Amino acid sequence: MPHSSINHSRIVALIWNIADDVLRDLYVRGKYRDVILPFTVLRRLDSVLGPTRDAVMAMKKMLDEAGVADQDAPLRDAAKQDFYNTSGFSLQDLRHVSNSTRMRQNFEAYLDGFSPNVQEIIDNFEFRNQLPRLTKADALGALIEKFLAPDLDLSPAGMDNHGMGTVFEELVRRFNEENNEEAGEHWTPRDAVRLMTRLMFEPIADAIPSGTYRLYDGAMGTGGMLTVAEETLKHLTELSGKKVSTHLYGQEINAETYAIAKADLILKGDGKAADNIVGGPEYSTLSNDAFAGQEFDFMLSNPPYGKSWKTDQDRLGGAKKIIDPRFVVNHDNDSEYSLVTRSSDGQLMFLANLISKMKQGTELGSRIASVHNGSSLFTGDAGQGESNIRRWIIENDWLEAIVALPLKMFYNTGIATYVWVLSNRKEDRRKGKVQLIDATEWFTPLRKNLGEKGVEVSSTDADKVLEAFKAFDEYQDTDHSKVFDGVDFGYHKITVERPLRIAGVDPHRVYTAKEIKQLKEDGVRDESAPPLIRKALPYAATPDPLHGRYEAVIDSRARVVEYEPDTELRDTEQVPLTESAGDYTDGIEAFFRREVEPYATDAWIDDSKTKIGYEISFTRHFYKPVPMRTLAEIQADIRALEAETDDLITEIAGER
Repeated sequence: MPHSSINHSRIVALIWNIADDVLRDLYVRGKYRDVILPFTVLRRLDSVLGPTRDAVMAMKKMLDEAGVADQDAPLRDAAKQDFYNTSGFSLQDLRHVSNSTRMRQNFEAYLDGFSPNVQEIIDNFEFRNQLPRLTKADALGALIEKFLAPDLDLSPAGMDNHGMGTVFEELVRRFNEENNEEAGEHWTPRDAVRLMTRLMFEPIADAIPSGTYRLYDGAMGTGGMLTVAEETLKHLTELSGKKVSTHLYGQEINAETYAIAKADLILKGDGKAADNIVGGPEYSTLSNDAFAGQEFDFMLSNPPYGKSWKTDQDRLGGAKKIIDPRFVVNHDNDSEYSLVTRSSDGQLMFLANLISKMKQGTELGSRIASVHNGSSLFTGDAGQGESNIRRWIIENDWLEAIVALPLKMFYNTGIATYVWVLSNRKEDRRKGKVQLIDATEWFTPLRKNLGEKGVEVSSTDADKVLEAFKAFDEYQDTDHSKVFDGVDFGYHKITVERPLRIAGVDPHRVYTAKEIKQLKEDGVRDESAPPLIRKALPYAATPDPLHGRYEAVIDSRARVVEYEPDTELRDTEQVPLTESAGDYTDGIEAFFRREVEPYATDAWIDDSKTKIGYEISFTRHFYKPVPMRTLAEIQADIRALEAETDDLITEIAGER
């Protein structure tokens, strides 16, 4: 293990021991993080600010005397950092206060002295809420003393920014794994993140020129996806001698995880990036987009699965009144094409949010990697939000691939998960195509489960996924990778009607709506009765039985009429968009003549209800039938059962 890694592990162990030493009887183990994480941040910031503390105080005095209201920029300059503290205290000063009440007062003044960006971290950690308990147990002084121990060197001299970020992330990881119930909500396993970033960057690594790139995550959790993406991009481009700089942007609704993300960036010396992330309970990505109208080069996300977004829906005006251009778009000559999903699950809305931020005017455009559960592939009927999103994505030819991940990949769920890879600059061979990769068998078992997480995608496993992705339609293993035309996933949902037949109706007259209602209530259905006519079309109309326009005689004249449909006999069918027309006008008619008409000669298609839907079935495309047992195996099982039964009978007889 490299020396730096050994040092990081040692520091993490020391901080972990502080939690056990000081907080064991004050907090349950799952709540240690409420104190240890903010204290770790404070200790690092305190040591970084040490050399410029006097300069900051002098600048503060000068600005106050001059009556300057906006002091943030000059105080940052004085601190030579993107944060500062104007309290006049350091942790070293506080350790010498023996009175617990006075220590709390001074500590609160110390917290109040931090710059607004650090205040945001402290507030979202809700750290001040811990002070009464720590003071009452006289533990605040002990914590300060432990964090100032000489062997726990969190100063820049003892650890650079990157190393400090590594330590903090390791602490977060360990706390998340201690709280397996919560971990999956805010923490995507690093092996999954690395695979996602590789899928996003590696296929175009050679085409990425030197320059500045904007990275975005609309459900960033603790920010791990953004930082891993940044590291991956820099590593790939450095190998080819290119120089890239990155700007990170993110949004997160959970207060604590937002505080962790912001703190992590500041601890890494990236305070400007910390200013570009937004979060807290008032910042839900769906209803309060902090980056409206902005575009990004690379985007990735792990949105919440199966989580209600009803509150966001109401804030946006209600399901039928949403006008947000991220979710109501112009598609297929429909200027109000709705991407609004059911309120019970908004995960695909997060994907629509990412797509709305794709760059349109650059050579590389944008690439997206987003992980979803299986419902994103097939839920939602034709014309509903989920299906509309899939259709919108595929018909715009943005979807490059979907990768099925192994089961038991995440901390709090063992369900199937899938990485969607999107681009608005597909290479020529991928245009009009979608690749499905079944990577469910490419995993490495963990020696010990972490909650529900029992496997990981090692670098070797990830290499297999990237090999299949890059080979595309030349990949030889069709058990694990298949390429389809985008249209293969689409279908027409048609509504098949049959006429209402009521005993005693007159086949030569048109019934009014009131009469039809009465017949439905009082009449007797009779399959041998004539169809009930609800409408006579103009004399120029032509018959079209396929679409419910029939010939009849009304008042001794031939007319084209429409029958009242029988709702009890109504049915729907899915007709693939790829259905061959054969000898008919289109695939829908061919399907109807073959699959419906022979069994219901009086049926027709209600064109007004026909809708286009899209769904993607990994199960169907990668189905592996279980081999049937041989007759010999079945016979052996039967004989074994017979022998067991004979033994039981003998035993019972013997007891008698």
